[in-house]
Amino acid sequence: MNLAAEDLKILNREVLLGFWKVHILHHAAQGPLVGQWMLTELRHHGYEVSPGTLYPMLQRMESNGWLHSEVDPQRGPKAPRKYYLTPKGREILAYISGQVDELARELKEENHRDSCQYQPSK
Repeated sequence: MNLAAEDLKILNREVLLGFWKVHILHHAAQGPLVGQWMLTELRHHGYEVSPGTLYPMLQRMESNGWLHSEVDPQRGPKAPRKYYLTPKGREILAYISGQVDELARELKEENHRDSCQYQPSK
């Protein structure tokens, strides 16, 4: 699918931003992550995410209580910050997982396309 640049920008802001957060929660559940690794991982999945988008997102997720971060004081102020999933973040991820499973089932239904098409009145 070839989307126009403006359409892709809107799609990123309106829909994919939430997907990025789910990826972050998922990977933080597997172990600590750092921003640079997460940028690479998101790009591996085809998401065009800039550091200027990712790092404020990580900070918001931390202020929401979903992530906790630590930096090694021995490595100085520029040391990579490690992000860990919090118990609240684990609850959020479990809830989202259920929602994603439900949506995936709905999208896979054979008759989904027919039942969702707009039928104009005559």
